[in-house]
Amino acid sequence: MGSLHKTTFVLLMFCLAALGSADYLKYKDPKQPLGVRIKDLLGRMTLAEKIGQMTQIERENATAEAMSKYFIGSVLSGGGSVPSPQASAAAWQSMVNEMQKGALSTRLGIPMIYGIDAVHGHNNVYKATIFPHNVGLGATRDPMLIKRIGEATALEVRATGIPYAFAPCIAVCRDPRWGRCYESYSEDPKVVQSMTTLISGLQGDVPAGSEGRPYVGGSKKVAACAKHYVGDGGTFMGINENNTVIDAHGLMTIHMPAYYNSIIRGVSTVMTSYSSWNGKKMHANHFLVTDFLKNKLKFRGFVISDWQGIDRITSPPGVNYSYSVEAGVGAGIDMIMVPYAYTEFIDDLTYQVKNNIIPMSRIDDAVYRILRVKFTMGLFESPYADPSLVGELGKQEHRDLAREAVRKSLVLLKNGKSASSPLLPLPKKAGKILVAGSHADDLGLQCGGWTITWQGQTGNDKTAGTTILSAIKSTVDPSTEVVFSENPD
Repeated sequence: MGSLHKTTFVLLMFCLAALGSADYLKYKDPKQPLGVRIKDLLGRMTLAEKIGQMTQIERENATAEAMSKYFIGSVLSGGGSVPSPQASAAAWQSMVNEMQKGALSTRLGIPMIYGIDAVHGHNNVYKATIFPHNVGLGATRDPMLIKRIGEATALEVRATGIPYAFAPCIAVCRDPRWGRCYESYSEDPKVVQSMTTLISGLQGDVPAGSEGRPYVGGSKKVAACAKHYVGDGGTFMGINENNTVIDAHGLMTIHMPAYYNSIIRGVSTVMTSYSSWNGKKMHANHFLVTDFLKNKLKFRGFVISDWQGIDRITSPPGVNYSYSVEAGVGAGIDMIMVPYAYTEFIDDLTYQVKNNIIPMSRIDDAVYRILRVKFTMGLFESPYADPSLVGELGKQEHRDLAREAVRKSLVLLKNGKSASSPLLPLPKKAGKILVAGSHADDLGLQCGGWTITWQGQTGNDKTAGTTILSAIKSTVDPSTEVVFSENPD
């Protein structure tokens, strides 16, 4: 080969090598250590890309154009926010994939994470398995059952293409007047601690030696969220979103313990509470969010706000929005749930960083944590929905598990007038059985809140299931007369 040809050949090889290195991005290489990937990506990001990662918007605003224009890092379904009434698992997958395409079309191609309230099964979705609420599950005193419910829920959430569930609620309800008491496993913090097995069901078991680090075991598991940090179940007179008046010892021994277990189990995210602690809003509480949760408990996942949570730092909500942004992000919240007014949030936060009101180090901490969760759960390698999982939604094995959970959650206080002559079980061949009460033939009331819609609905046409009345009718002997009366005399 002549020297000219040699030079051309070497140049060509050099050009090809240069092209190769231009394509190679450390953060896209799953063989690289987690920290290397995060730092490599973070170092490439502009302020707009970073703030986009911190922004979670509502499904109805999440067009592919909005996703790419604002570098949106996360999308959610609020209670009852669905692609269409009675949407199939495939329809959900298609919607999530469209949004993901928008996110991946950006310069750095950072996948978005879609979150939803799957709090007693995948409860927003038509024909999903509905499990008992936490108040019932706490009564089972069966942590392994709760773990299996987490495993089934994860599969049903993934069946719709979603990798993140806002569960479990680890509130310790101290006053039954609280309207969300049904979302609390128990008034006893020890029972609530024991039920954090749900996290291991949703996310998978943390590998030995990695306890305390965010963990999601692959594409059949979902990121979990311990909520609502902290003291949501201890508000004055049980008033929702109100003030939890308690000393530090009470907060730490009643409302905090389940967070220790959640972190050890590798919970990926923690959601702040609308409520206050001794007059200080949790969404603006730097001591509890940053000094305690992040620095003392060494929580390494990301902290997410509740729905319009930063707006509610002020009274009335949103009256001083720029202050709300400064106080919420300054307190240590990493991802902000701004379902609708997200451009205002982005503009305000951008202004505050550019004018040194919020330091870049706070933004970098937030994005580092969000990226850690996304890398850990394999979102960069598998950003899209898995069509082979659609059959997991509402499948028979999960319904059998829900039935087992109902059976174990029932608490029988008294069986008949005396122990020697029990009333239950009823004979299948009884002459007549009276089934009474408004909830006996109403699937919506039977399922309660957080079912298909945020507050739940009445009626038998909202999702698939069996009412108590129809179950009794199908169980008894054909000769038994079953009488239904909503309000018997």
